[in-house]
Amino acid sequence: MRLQGKVALVTGAASGFGEGIAREYAAQGAKVAVADLNLEGARRVAGEIGGVAFGGDVSRAADIEAMVKGTVEAFGGLDIVVNNAGWTYKNGDSLGVSEEEFDRVFDTNVKSVFLMARAAHPVLVARGGGSFITISSTAGLRPRPGLTWYNGTKGAVNVFTQSLAQEWARGNIRVNAVCPVMGVTGLTSAFMGMEDTPENRQRFLATIPLGRLSTPDDIANACVWLAEDSSSFITGVLLPVDGGRCA
Repeated sequence: MRLQGKVALVTGAASGFGEGIAREYAAQGAKVAVADLNLEGARRVAGEIGGVAFGGDVSRAADIEAMVKGTVEAFGGLDIVVNNAGWTYKNGDSLGVSEEEFDRVFDTNVKSVFLMARAAHPVLVARGGGSFITISSTAGLRPRPGLTWYNGTKGAVNVFTQSLAQEWARGNIRVNAVCPVMGVTGLTSAFMGMEDTPENRQRFLATIPLGRLSTPDDIANACVWLAEDSSSFITGVLLPVDGGRCA
């Protein structure tokens, strides 16, 4: 198994991409801490994969610190962090976004990575290195109109990734981002800005050369590779998992 003996913490792992990542990590031999604002959902996933669950808000320092501390207490260390928790607002006029929506999307998508970096870095250093992965988006590489402020959060995450990769290399910590095209998750309708019907979905599929949306399995497979030893010389990468959308 590709992640045998490793310990992973995955945020936003009660559903969607995060659940897919947590399940595949466990299938590959990792011990997995499942963290989510939805504690009941986190407990469900953790119970099914033999992991541990934590509830909390990734935009709060105390909650992030508790996730990291709890993972170390449960499994004796930490090798892999996946910053998957994310949020968006409904696609539409960018000037129609409220200040509350703006703050929430930046707190969830950007501040959370800052807080996790502060909490996880000393633990990863003590472990002798590790893999720090953030689920970004093609929105940070090739933005669509209507999600300007969300796009900006992913652009920030991408710059964080490339900068931290250089800073943390001396500690043998690799920092990478996975950039999915729009996927089949609970936020699909919000990204579209309309109901997720076959007709509406086709408009988006027409912009993806391979002709489908991303799936949790697609993202999980990329995250396994970025966490395993075979990618030990890979850092600072913004990896599109997008069916050719950004080609």
